[in-house]
Formats: sequence, structure tokens, C-alpha cells
Amino acid sequence: MRTDDFDFDLKESLIAQTPLEQRSASKLLVLHKKSGEFEHRTFSDIIDYLQPKDALVLNDSRVIPARIIGEKEDTHAVIELLLLKQIKENEWECLSKPQKRLHVGTLITFGDGSLKAEVTKILDEGITYVKLLYEGILMEILEHLGTMPLPPYIHEKLEDQGRYQTIYAKEYGSSAAPTAGLHFTEDLLERIRKKGVEIIYVTLHVGLGTFRPVVVEDVHDHQMHTETFLLGSDAAEKLNRVRANGGRIIAVGTTSTRVLETNRSHYDVFTPEVGETNIFIYPGYEFKGIDSLITNFHLPKSTLLMLVSALAGKDKIMKAYQEAIKNEYRFFSFGDAMLIIDD
Repeated sequence: MRTDDFDFDLKESLIAQTPLEQRSASKLLVLHKKSGEFEHRTFSDIIDYLQPKDALVLNDSRVIPARIIGEKEDTHAVIELLLLKQIKENEWECLSKPQKRLHVGTLITFGDGSLKAEVTKILDEGITYVKLLYEGILMEILEHLGTMPLPPYIHEKLEDQGRYQTIYAKEYGSSAAPTAGLHFTEDLLERIRKKGVEIIYVTLHVGLGTFRPVVVEDVHDHQMHTETFLLGSDAAEKLNRVRANGGRIIAVGTTSTRVLETNRSHYDVFTPEVGETNIFIYPGYEFKGIDSLITNFHLPKSTLLMLVSALAGKDKIMKAYQEAIKNEYRFFSFGDAMLIIDD
């Protein structure tokens, strides 16, 4: 299976630069998994496709305002860090720019000095390990000093940092938003609850590797990034009850999908679990955890595009993408949505 099979052309004007004023006003392309038929709707219409006894599974990870800009204490050279992952207490893996100005022992000061970073290790491709030095609560400091780590294809300034968080974001840890959930409002979720749909939360902390295109020629040669996840006991119990009662499990986003599929690959039923996953889902994969998926439109040659192709079939997905392009849907993080529904 070749990576080029998952390529497509996209006009730059279709890459959404800013979120819509109303979260749930995005377009919704409904793809019926079995027939391959399309419907063009608005995201708030998603409730029409959910039935009592179904479960809607959302990722409650919260994006860290992880992009911080400071200066070296000795030369005052400007240094940018993007915090990626906590390695151990106060030690973080990050992307640094420009890395060539750093060495082990370099001290970087941010803002008024309430946060400092000491370089502890230099790796390839801009990866740097730092020890963070501060007093108080780190996330409160980052909320003051940091900005959202928007993807590189977004060039517009984000006026409201909260628009790169889902309205139910809770557990700090992501380097990027689980973007399929950005379309939900409190009102829409409440109406879904009242319809009898079980709303279930899992956690997967999204890494930047999620958005990187696959660069190897053969899909099977790609090495997936690792992400930390949690499926709690309450969530596992509800998921098993939904399955037992004949309801469908509808994942919100590829991140929720990765949690559920990883868990079911380990156990015969949904089981409480804390762990890491590097599951790579591409056509030929047999889904065990989900029936349907709400997702955004993904980058060419990405593992996310391969995942949705595994669920609906590559030919159907590529046709759906051409349908979205023809109808000028907005693509990627702040773009429109797709529902792949198992009728």
C-alpha cells in the first residue's frame, strides 16, 4: 500500500485560518459507510443521526499553551520552545528554535522570570530536553506566558485562545487540539443527552506527530508516534453497557478512536486502562471499538486520512474529499466536519 494513494490536491483558500463565530455552524458532510452516499448538512444537525442507546465518545484532553518565547540569560538571544511532553517531574521534551544556539546547561528566561528553562539534552530535528524552573503552578504560569501551538498551516493570529480548546477540555497534556470536538457547544451536547445518547469521556494527549505526513513510500514502513491515554472505569462500564444494549459507539475524532481501538486490542471487552498507544490504523484494519466517527478533513498522506479510509474504505473517502472540495468545505483544524455513519 503506497503513501501516494492517500494524496490529493487542495487549494490554499480552502485551508481554514480562523474558527467560525459559531462552533456548531460548520458544514457537515455525512458519508453513509455502507452505501457511500453523501449528504450536506450543518454540524448542529448531527443530533439527527444519533439514536437513543448510542454512545458519543469525546476526548477531554486540554491543550497546553505550550509555545513560549524567551531569551538566553548570557547573550539575550531570542529562543522559542514548544513543550511537547513531560518526561518526569519538571523535565520536558520540547521543540526548540533556533536549536543551534543551545547547549547543555543553557538557561532561558521567559517573561518576568517567573519561568526559566535549563537545557539538559540536545537531540536531532530540533528536539531538546529542558528542566523547567518556577514557583507555583506550572499551568497557571503557562496560561499567562504561553500561546496555543497552532499548526503550521494556520497563519492568522488566533484572537481568542479558547477557540483552540473544546468546550469540555479538562485534562492538561495535549500539544494540539482534538479538533473534531471543536464543533460542539454546551447546548448541542445537552440536546444530545436529552435524546438518550450516552456521553462518555476518555483522555488521549495529542502529540504533534499526529499531524505529520507520512514520508515513507510504503505505508507499512511508517513508525507511529506514541501518545498517552486513559480509559476510566466509569467510561469502560458505560461502553460495555451500550454494546450489550445494541447501541452504536460513535467516536468524536481520531484520538478517541485510538483510545477505544487500543483498549479493545488488549482486552475482549472495554477495560479500565492507563497507558501509551502507537496504534497505526490503515485500510485492512478490523475495527473492534467503534462503529461510526465524527472527524474533520485531514492532511494529504497523513495517518489520520489513512484511519478514516480504514473505516469507510479508501475509495469512498477520496470521493468524499473531492465532494468536499467541489462544495468548498473548509479543511483541517478550524475547518468543517465529516460524519462517517454506520446506519
